Amino acid sequence: MSLAFAFDLLLLAALLALAWQILSARDLFKAVVLFMAFGLLMALAWVRLRAPDIALAEAAIGAGLTGALLLDAVGHLDVARNGATTREPSSSLAEEE
Repeated sequence: MSLAFAFDLLLLAALLALAWQILSARDLFKAVVLFMAFGLLMALAWVRLRAPDIALAEAAIGAGLTGALLLDAVGHLDVARNGATTREPSSSLAEEE
């Protein structure tokens, strides 16, 4: 077995493991971070398939832009769940001084 084939098998196993973790993650933040890591590993898989143009698009759009938008959406969900639109400093600490 060559080193390249072993690397390809390791990459496949990592992609499958990440996909399973993304689907089974209960925390949205964790799922988004794992999705971004999955996108970067997919970009590496495209490089191994000798498709650098698709690899660049996957890294930029799949992991970068989509990941940033999903992280922003998760942040807005957390704010909506807490019922506050802005975070203010705690007034209890200011009153104690």
